[in-house]
Amino acid sequence: MKKILIIGAGRSSSSLIKYLGDHAIQENWSITVSDRDLSLAEERIQGLDNCVAQSFDALNPTEREEAIESHDLIVSMLPARFHIGVVEDCIRLKKNIITPSYVTEEIKALDDSAKEAGVIVLNEMGLDPGIDHMSAMKILDEIKERGGVIEGFKSFTGGLVAPESDNNPWNYKFTWNPRNVVLAGQGGAAEYIRKGKYKYIPYHKLFQRTETIKIEGYSDFEGYANRDSLKYRAVYGLENIDTIYRGTLRKKGYAAAWDSFVQLGMTDDTYNLEGVPTMTKRDFLNSFLTYNTGISVEDKLCERLSITTDSEVFKKLKWLGIFDKTLIDLNEATPAQALQKIMEEKLSLDAGDKDMIVMWHQFHYILNGEKHVLESHMVAIGEDEIYTGMAKTVGLPIAIAIKHILNGTMTMKGVHLPIHKDIYLPVLKELSELGIVFHERNVS
Repeated sequence: MKKILIIGAGRSSSSLIKYLGDHAIQENWSITVSDRDLSLAEERIQGLDNCVAQSFDALNPTEREEAIESHDLIVSMLPARFHIGVVEDCIRLKKNIITPSYVTEEIKALDDSAKEAGVIVLNEMGLDPGIDHMSAMKILDEIKERGGVIEGFKSFTGGLVAPESDNNPWNYKFTWNPRNVVLAGQGGAAEYIRKGKYKYIPYHKLFQRTETIKIEGYSDFEGYANRDSLKYRAVYGLENIDTIYRGTLRKKGYAAAWDSFVQLGMTDDTYNLEGVPTMTKRDFLNSFLTYNTGISVEDKLCERLSITTDSEVFKKLKWLGIFDKTLIDLNEATPAQALQKIMEEKLSLDAGDKDMIVMWHQFHYILNGEKHVLESHMVAIGEDEIYTGMAKTVGLPIAIAIKHILNGTMTMKGVHLPIHKDIYLPVLKELSELGIVFHERNVS
């Protein structure tokens, strides 16, 4: 019996764990789901075969090593900064490991050690990064095999609320870690290349420079640039490409409203606010506006942002409750943490809500002397607030890779991303069978 250890039972793990439990008897697997919160791990395995819940301190080297040593394959669903310790243990103990997170330079440096140990360290095996790589590489490889030359590549992904659960003016609900949403785009300028020209968007301009993305059957989306598109030239073998641009999708109007928080400084996570225990949401907003007791907070905000009270931006902010005289209800907080608390109250998935994952690629290439544009898109709808589209698209690629690694049909060793045919072809095939399907169309 092959033993699988899942470290971390957060919101993105539900579909991964269910897939493993549903296939456990057939594949002769034993699955251990571990989380700091034992009740959460127990909740995840309820009704599933060959699954046990466990709690240990994943940051304690002794406890972590003991847990890893007794299993054949490890999945780290921990925050990205904690993967390195787990990976090092897995290599030393000769255990295969998969993570959904971006590969770091520290982990890349372990490639030779992983090969010597005879194990695979498979990174970026979720949605974005993950399915984005696999679906893009499949088409890029097909174009190249036909003799085509890639000139431009754009890719956007968004975790959104499904149309049937979209009941707020933001047209958005949290489908993954809210903290990451609040801090999105920080840490440096967004970098990309367009028609041979390098472009940079500083954080304070990021949500003002968006692109309209049209997908047949859905209302228009807007996309803002991810922080670093340029590194994917090497990842995808597109070193000489004229245009490469990766970004995040939202519904129209989201970016303008979010930019209000950026301009005010409310997404800053570098210092703690004073007086948080007695601070109302209205106080929080007012602390970022000029001192003027002669006009209302609403008027000061409109003056600062150059908007009116009947604008769509103002309506979104008002609906969020930032003018309310109710306590934020935190003992201490950075501006970003206070904003996150306010938003979670209004933008969390309710019971029965469904989310929606949207991924869109556009390829510009020359074939037989003619220019072509190909678009590919995928839309995945969640089942409910537990088995979300986000959980499906993050967890199922990992689960499918687990099956192929343990069955010996995926044999690569070392540190890898899912950009190789031996990985992406079987994973994309089964994802399609599970309803995660890409639709392609020639635009010109």
